[in-house]
Amino acid sequence: MSGQSAGGRPLAGLVVAVVAGDEREQEIARLAAAAGANVRAHGFTPPAAPLPGVQWCDDPATALAGAHYALFPIPGIAADGSLFAPDAPAPIVPDAALLQLLAPGAQIVLGRADAGLRAAAAATGVGLVEYEDDVELMLDRGPAVVEGVLAQVIAHTDVTIHGASVVLVGHGTIGRLLARTLVLLGAHVTVAARNGVQRADARTAGAATVDLDHLAEVLPGADVVLSTVPAAVLSAPLLALLPPGALVVDVAAPPGGVDLAAARARGLRAVWARGMGRRAPVTVGGSQWAGIVRRIEAIEERRRAG
Repeated sequence: MSGQSAGGRPLAGLVVAVVAGDEREQEIARLAAAAGANVRAHGFTPPAAPLPGVQWCDDPATALAGAHYALFPIPGIAADGSLFAPDAPAPIVPDAALLQLLAPGAQIVLGRADAGLRAAAAATGVGLVEYEDDVELMLDRGPAVVEGVLAQVIAHTDVTIHGASVVLVGHGTIGRLLARTLVLLGAHVTVAARNGVQRADARTAGAATVDLDHLAEVLPGADVVLSTVPAAVLSAPLLALLPPGALVVDVAAPPGGVDLAAARARGLRAVWARGMGRRAPVTVGGSQWAGIVRRIEAIEERRRAG
């Protein structure tokens, strides 16, 4: 692969496939082309105005064929193995048949792989570069996610956030931002988390806290429950403790943390707020690109040195 920078274009000579996603990937594709890459795109709606240097492909195979880097979206891979692509004409499953089309030594850059993608990458010799745990990038995109979640709460409730009883499950990067924002908006927030340091941090923001094992104790009075934990936490028995009309919002990536079918069967309002960074695609796409290009440049530097 050629990774030589040309006139401030660090990706000159590289073929980059941007596959799946939403408006954030529009911005990522634009920035990749501006960095000198030959960009192919598939799986998200093109912008109204053409993006110079970006070729739109009718299928993922055309986009991926011969690419040195494949950029997949941050929102997690669904249970059927498909990438987050709400506007794609068909599900995009990055199996071995697709990955073998990439150039030798190719790398996939994404939020987090699942077992299926790991197996396909291992079978085809494709590298995986995951950046969902990059705290700096998650904080940069965090405000857009929080704004998107708040929009979901406002759209699906009949009460104000101010004065509402909100149970927030999990206190990671996004949970922490949500807790602080909800407290500032006047909600009565209870954070449920296993980690004692996280609970102490939530209390400094003005939230009440419980150990996750005691979640059942705080659900009966909740107007809104927000889950940020990407593992089964809110099961049918726990959801049965919520009052009628309560809103349950699953903010986590697949497989999610809420049994949404059980919630709806119980008559609760239930929303999977996946891909909330879509609310501010230029801001979030730009922050994601900062992490992506930094990783690509590091890989190319190692190639040149080795």
